[in-house]
Amino acid sequence: MEDEEAEAVLKVVGRQIKFWREAAGMKQGELGARIKYSEEMVSSVERGRRSPKPDFLDAADEVLGAGGKLSAMKEDVEKARYPKSVRDLAKLEDETAEMGAYSNHHVHGLLQTPEYAQALYVMRRPAYAEEEIERLVAARMARKTVFDRTPRPLITFVQEEVTLRRPIGGKMVLRKQLEHLLEIGQLRHVEIQVMPTDRDEEHAGMAGPFRLLKLQNGKTLGHLEVQLHSRLVSDPREVQILEMRYGMIRSQALSPRESQAFIKKVLGEET
Repeated sequence: MEDEEAEAVLKVVGRQIKFWREAAGMKQGELGARIKYSEEMVSSVERGRRSPKPDFLDAADEVLGAGGKLSAMKEDVEKARYPKSVRDLAKLEDETAEMGAYSNHHVHGLLQTPEYAQALYVMRRPAYAEEEIERLVAARMARKTVFDRTPRPLITFVQEEVTLRRPIGGKMVLRKQLEHLLEIGQLRHVEIQVMPTDRDEEHAGMAGPFRLLKLQNGKTLGHLEVQLHSRLVSDPREVQILEMRYGMIRSQALSPRESQAFIKKVLGEET
């Protein structure tokens, strides 16, 4: 496991499943056969080594007569499946009053479709196991709740033109991704801007992608991701530089309305 918090949750769940299984007089193989999972999977879940899926918990709850006690653990288990860095970032996103992001290699994570996100993770090297890809995609999709919470935060994005044209996952995946951008861009509290490639003569974002998170308590943080590292920027002087750069990037990019038209144009070219 990546962190003690998630490990503790899965061990508690595993002990509960073992308790109810033994109380029902079943062996691991018998339970596995009844809920359509392997004996090895049941063993791994009981030891807290693997995260049970919702249908595992629901089926075990019914077969073992746990009266909903195992099913009730689905929410905690789902959160424990996500990497700690994702959980920590999601907590910050829930506290934001305003958030801005500049992306230059691919569509920003909060804007990605499941298919696009999966294609990105499949491309990673060293290669991820299928289970890890599923876990990471689920974690990324779970963060999209930031669009739905109340009060609504102001969320802005600046995407480089190349991110709209790079066929990650193939042309059909890219097409659905572009359609999703148009849909999200219609939300009143979301603004998506495009930085055309021909703006390179005057471009404040050449140092790379970053995010700004303005929290409800008035504090502003920066967030940087590069290769194997992810870090929060809290030094007021560094945050001020990021704020200045983001303001310039937004002023140099197409307006939200122009950007919607630009995305539609690219979508038409991909048909």
